[in-house]
Amino acid sequence: MRRYVIKRLAQAVGVLWASYTVSFLVLDLLPGDPVSAMAGAGMDSGQVDPAQLAGLRHEYGFDKPVPVQYAEYLGRAVRGDFGDAVSTGRPVTSTLADALPQTLQLTGAALLLAVVLGGGLAVVATYTSRRWLRQLLLSLPPLGVSVPTFWVGLLLVEAFSFKLRWFPAFGNDGPRGLVLPALTLAIPTGAQVAQVLAKSLLTALDQAYVETARAKGAGRRRVHLRHALRNASLPALTVVGLLVGQLIAGSVVVETVFSRDGLGRVTAGAVTTQDIPLVQGVVVFGALIFVATNLLVDLVCPLLDPRIAVTSDRRGSFA
Repeated sequence: MRRYVIKRLAQAVGVLWASYTVSFLVLDLLPGDPVSAMAGAGMDSGQVDPAQLAGLRHEYGFDKPVPVQYAEYLGRAVRGDFGDAVSTGRPVTSTLADALPQTLQLTGAALLLAVVLGGGLAVVATYTSRRWLRQLLLSLPPLGVSVPTFWVGLLLVEAFSFKLRWFPAFGNDGPRGLVLPALTLAIPTGAQVAQVLAKSLLTALDQAYVETARAKGAGRRRVHLRHALRNASLPALTVVGLLVGQLIAGSVVVETVFSRDGLGRVTAGAVTTQDIPLVQGVVVFGALIFVATNLLVDLVCPLLDPRIAVTSDRRGSFA
């Protein structure tokens, strides 16, 4: 188990380093530079003193060779210092800290809804003995996956805000303002959870241990919820960890559609102004949440099935 944990920690560090490096290279390849973009957005770029632009480039280190910039930025990032945002002059960590609570509320609520709705749909679809109902329920997840997130958001706003007036359409208006954005994010995510869990449940119900439990007199509900669901939940749990990254990415669209303050709007503004320090801070922070969630899933899975840690350890030994 110790080797399993060390291996997962090393992989987490590798993902964080790769996310930082890729974001740095992509931003460096973009045409122009953040100082010129900032000057063009805030004033007539033709009237800006070239010496002033040169001074700003020197202040932010954009006049140095790319390898030197990368080494300096990476060294500061390891210490948790991403510098100041070019567009606002505020520290990147402070900007992210201000936007973080709203995004965490949104993604947390969306993840909870996705697990409850997707898991419930899969359990009901595989438990029912009515074939037409099973086929109907199993056809819903592919539909939920294929529908664009922004389109779902617009439909929910039209139905529940403009017509029924149950929830506010825009802004961060307390718990009521969180319902529609969270549901918008939860629908495609829950559909993927339902697909994986339903398939795993149908496979588990055909296994020999299920037949053994039935032969011992276990009832249909007990077999379904206690024996089959425990083993079938492992693939779904793994998918939930991966979907956290999708939720963070989807928050950019959802927060824009619903005019919510959060990391999504910060990211959109940073990309528009080519604010390299702020974009890198957002990317690394998003990768940190993704890595931490998947690391938690990797540590929980062996508790549900100890064979996972043993298998991983044997593969590492053979390698």
